[in-house]
Amino acid sequence: MNGSIGQINRLVPGLQDQLLNKVAQTGAKDETSFTEVFENLVNSVNDLQGQAQHAQQLAAEGEAADLHQVMIAVEEAGIAMDLLLAIRNKLVDTYQTLVRMPM
Repeated sequence: MNGSIGQINRLVPGLQDQLLNKVAQTGAKDETSFTEVFENLVNSVNDLQGQAQHAQQLAAEGEAADLHQVMIAVEEAGIAMDLLLAIRNKLVDTYQTLVRMPM
C-alpha cells in the first residue's frame, strides 16, 4: 500500500503518515478500506485549504513574513483540490459505466 499512496502523498502531505498511524492503532494491516483512504484524502485537502486560508489572512493583515510561502500554500491547496476532483470524476464515470452495463 505504501507504493500506491506515495505519489498522492507528494500532493497531499501527511496522508501516508495518517494511514500508517491508523493501521498501527487498529493493528490491521492491508485492511484499510477505500472509504477510509478517501476520507483521509478529503480531510487532508480540507486541512490544506484551511492552512492556505490562514496564510492568506496573515498576508492580508501584514503579518506574513514571506509572501512566497503564502503563494506556495495556496498552490498546494489548489493542486490537492484538483487531485480530489479528478478522483471524484473518475469514480462517477466508473459508477455510470457500471450502471449502464447490461445484466
